[in-house]
Amino acid sequence: MSEELLELAPEALLPEVAELIVSALNLDIGPEQIEPDAPLFGEGLGLDSIDVLEIALVISKRYGFQLRSDSEDNIRIFTSLRTLVTYIAAHRTR
Repeated sequence: MSEELLELAPEALLPEVAELIVSALNLDIGPEQIEPDAPLFGEGLGLDSIDVLEIALVISKRYGFQLRSDSEDNIRIFTSLRTLVTYIAAHRTR
């Protein structure tokens, strides 16, 4: 992994990943409206399992690692925008 990627803190990825979510799901909100600590499922952003699959595909293409649909960690990873970004920062290859 390049040093440039290592220097990118999870906080710096928040706007970028929020934009990926809005774009991938064609949401009628701006990326800045996704609160970093709000739940992505249920009362938060209201995502469902199909939405998560779409987001996982976009993240895999953009950041160069696989998010498996059968992973037991998905509930934790997709808890909020912040938990997703933290996971991406730790596992990205590009």
